Amino acid sequence: MARYIFITGGVVSSLGKGLMAASLAALLQARGYKVRIRKFDPYLNVDPGTMSPYQHGEVYVTDDGAETDLDLGHYERFTGVSARQSDNITSGRVYRDIIARERRGDYLGATVQVIPHVTDAIKEFALADQGDHDFILCEIGGTVGDIEGLPFMEAIRQLRNELEPFQTLSVHVTLVPYIKAAGELKTKPTQHSVRELASLGIKPDLLLCRAEHPIPDSERQKIANFCNVRKEAVIPALDAPSIYAVPLQYHRQGLDAEVLRAFGIADAPDPDLSRWDDVVDRYANPEGEVTIGVVGKYVGLQDAYKSLNEALIHGGLAHRVKVNLRWLDAELFEQDDADIAAELEPMHGILVPGGFGERGSEGKIAAVRFARERKVPFLGICLGMQMACIEGARTAGVLEASSTEFGETSEPVVGIITEWMSEEGLQKREADGDLGGTMRLGAYEAALSGNSHVSRIYGGAERISERHRHRYEVNSKYIAPLEEGGLVFSGMSPDGLLPEIVERPDHPWFVGVQFHPELKSKPFDPHPLFAGFVGAALDLARLV
Repeated sequence: MARYIFITGGVVSSLGKGLMAASLAALLQARGYKVRIRKFDPYLNVDPGTMSPYQHGEVYVTDDGAETDLDLGHYERFTGVSARQSDNITSGRVYRDIIARERRGDYLGATVQVIPHVTDAIKEFALADQGDHDFILCEIGGTVGDIEGLPFMEAIRQLRNELEPFQTLSVHVTLVPYIKAAGELKTKPTQHSVRELASLGIKPDLLLCRAEHPIPDSERQKIANFCNVRKEAVIPALDAPSIYAVPLQYHRQGLDAEVLRAFGIADAPDPDLSRWDDVVDRYANPEGEVTIGVVGKYVGLQDAYKSLNEALIHGGLAHRVKVNLRWLDAELFEQDDADIAAELEPMHGILVPGGFGERGSEGKIAAVRFARERKVPFLGICLGMQMACIEGARTAGVLEASSTEFGETSEPVVGIITEWMSEEGLQKREADGDLGGTMRLGAYEAALSGNSHVSRIYGGAERISERHRHRYEVNSKYIAPLEEGGLVFSGMSPDGLLPEIVERPDHPWFVGVQFHPELKSKPFDPHPLFAGFVGAALDLARLV
């Protein structure tokens, strides 16, 4: 029987509910329990696939092709449990499915209402696909009091009544702000937030209190008295030196022990936190450092590249070095007075990430050219690989090389993909069809060339599986001229039609991939491409 932990947030947004859920799951996992985490998003988009990164941050992609909230990346990185389509739901998806049922006549003439139809659909989602998990953690997006979140809160209230005693737990994440002028921590916002939650019929069992300063026992007792919980259930959540120190910090504050006590579990094994101790030690005690320049389009919001940021840190952990990231706006490289060399010469590695649209594309191509000519380690991801191919084509004499994503071109080195093979068979899309959910999404295999650089990076593997999210592909008609210009296509789709990986044998480390390797990297299991890239950057740093 799976036990459910419902995680809500109050006072303000961005308190770190996703990180808290991931950390708690990691602690329960360290005790030998099987865990799964789910995210309930109240917004009306069906998924975040069509949302601007500036609105929502990164879109995380699962093996089975779901475009999800970036918190699922935290879940995977902390637990190693692959997320699925069934682990993220939005109000938009709920309403879309209910309206489709109503149009088919599935409700037999009944008036369709928020209660019971919407709340029942949310409960079905929460209870589905339980498997043999011991704990299922359900994070509710947004903040208590948000209008769009009310159906989710009502569904939680109903579930807590319907499930068995000691089968559910409510954890509420709040803020205890520090008023500098008064020199005091203030508990009133937490009290009001808990009162708001209680007005919806949900009594929190644990309070996780975010604070910039230590919370004295007297203040914890005050919160406990006003919020109707034990003092031990008021868990301080102070800022940590890195997100990977959070599980250890929560364990020291007794979070996992209090959760087990609330469930009536008295015989839980002690947690094995050795791998987290190792990660924190590697992060806190580096034996060197490298600087990586990320030339992108959304560098003003680092959440747009959340998994990329973490994967580069993981690459540093593999070599016990600190990775300093320089976020460089590709558009600045397109200005007439741009001094690209001055910006990129201090870099030990250059990375061009994924993205959409023409803006900044010529700046990215200029960064690729610099990395190729100066022999600086280069990694191109998705659009970054496509820019490497366009740069390579222009160098090989195809001067008008471009992508149809940027408009009409006489040399479409990159073009829209309308057909491809998946495990479900032939997939087809229309060039002018809907944007949402129509890309090549999820895990696809690639066949690697023997004795290639990338094959060695993957430990001699002949086939790999990586996650994709893109609408355009490198045109295989240009493979021959590109290889004549020095690029080698060392990874292809199993049917040999779609280029997956390019590299330059005449370069110390130059790799472009059509997929997103950052989505599968973990702190205790760094992705080999990022470990290799940071290792090459370290070699360059030692030469300088």
